[in-house]
Amino acid sequence: MIANLIKTAVFTAIVPGTVAVYIPYRLRGFWLPRVTGIGWFGVTTLAAGVAISLWCFWDFATFGRGTPLPLDAPKRLVVRGLYRYVRNPMYVGVLLAILSQALIFESLPTLWYGLVVALGFHLFVRLYEEPALQRRFGDSYKDYLRKVPRWIPRPGARPAPAK
Repeated sequence: MIANLIKTAVFTAIVPGTVAVYIPYRLRGFWLPRVTGIGWFGVTTLAAGVAISLWCFWDFATFGRGTPLPLDAPKRLVVRGLYRYVRNPMYVGVLLAILSQALIFESLPTLWYGLVVALGFHLFVRLYEEPALQRRFGDSYKDYLRKVPRWIPRPGARPAPAK
């Protein structure tokens, strides 16, 4: 488990760190904003995005016994925690972090970048990740697909049972 946590931490620093921190920083430059009303909403959603991502990374390393890196994917299908509500909470957390920065820094380039990243995530999930998980986990993943929405939780829906 410790090895998975270390590998996940390295992956997190490199991949989400680049996508959600370094590139938005390069797009807007370094400056400390005077946070306004909408910016405070961004601070709140940024904290939520980071918390969501960290929770998902923890579940991958501990329960799934792997990492988010496809070359070292979890050995078990992760259907607990936030994965009971949406199939891709890790991507949702990263997107929240990017779009929150667009609000905090009032950065239109960061907003556009976030929308491009959202499209990229969607295409990656549809074209690679879902077919690969279906091949790897078979009927249990098909059942999961039926019960849990891809991106947005269903209002009033009961979460999928944890396994």
